[in-house]
Amino acid sequence: MAILVTGGAGYIGSHTCIELLNAGEDVVIVDNFYNSKPKAVELIKEITGKDCKFYEADVCDKDAMDKIFSENFIEAVIHFAGYKAVGESCLKPLMYYRNNLDCTFALLETMKKYNCKKLVFSSSATVYGIPETVPVTEDFPLSAINPYGSTKLIIEDLCRQLYASDDSWSIALLRYFNPIGAHESGKIGEDPNGIPNNLMPLILRAASGKMPLLSVFGNDYPTADGTCVRDYIHVVDLALGHIAAINKVRSETGCNAYNLGTGNGYSVLDIINTFERVNNVKIPYVITDRRPGDAAQCYSNPAKANRELGWKAERTLDQMCRDSWNYLVNQK
Repeated sequence: MAILVTGGAGYIGSHTCIELLNAGEDVVIVDNFYNSKPKAVELIKEITGKDCKFYEADVCDKDAMDKIFSENFIEAVIHFAGYKAVGESCLKPLMYYRNNLDCTFALLETMKKYNCKKLVFSSSATVYGIPETVPVTEDFPLSAINPYGSTKLIIEDLCRQLYASDDSWSIALLRYFNPIGAHESGKIGEDPNGIPNNLMPLILRAASGKMPLLSVFGNDYPTADGTCVRDYIHVVDLALGHIAAINKVRSETGCNAYNLGTGNGYSVLDIINTFERVNNVKIPYVITDRRPGDAAQCYSNPAKANRELGWKAERTLDQMCRDSWNYLVNQK
């Protein structure tokens, strides 16, 4: 029996495939390389010393999904596939709704056809919108302030309704906070196609001279240093959260949401200062205007995942910053 990982060549997906293979799981990866690279699949095999099956296909393609399920005994699915840039989603909402919903419909319909009813879904803390208080727990009101977040919220609702219609499904909705860092080997990390949208790839570009200045959006928020506060989690800790979630969906039915974060809030300047200190490099930055829709603070209460999944983030902010730089240095 195998675990199908959609979007398995992406940043979080590739690290999760490594941890699945290290845990002795059989893995099947499907990815269309929209925001990833073919080299990631080879690096997964190289790092683990283990083989896995790979299909280059679009999860929206029902014929391709049918082929994958007919050729493999898929026990469970980890669903990463989807567009993920908040800013781009605001400019291209139709593209985001079409892709993220269509690929999920195609996947779930194929899973149902083959009686595969164990799913771990890659959701996001964006489903909390702009939280009124922190830390955020899973029972907070849900809302979305951009098309990307709306697609995650719609898919979560779909999963809950799917379970309500058929209680033999077992679904874990994993609400990520802000993954950064890279594999300790330095061989695999966050390497987005095109212009990065997240903080750490932008820091790396500024630190390496590929970008003249890092823009810090606002320093007048009601936080300790005036910059936005987020819950940054090492991508390997996040990947291990998926291993815990797979074990959970194997053991019982239901549809449950879990925050995957550290429970600590770090500001943008905290990240910049830590990165400079641990790596002995300078990051040139400039303070610019706030971005619309940015919450002052958003960090998790991960107690439910600690309690029900037996999972806890272990890696420090120093490790996150050190591993991110190590990955960049190893690409030269």
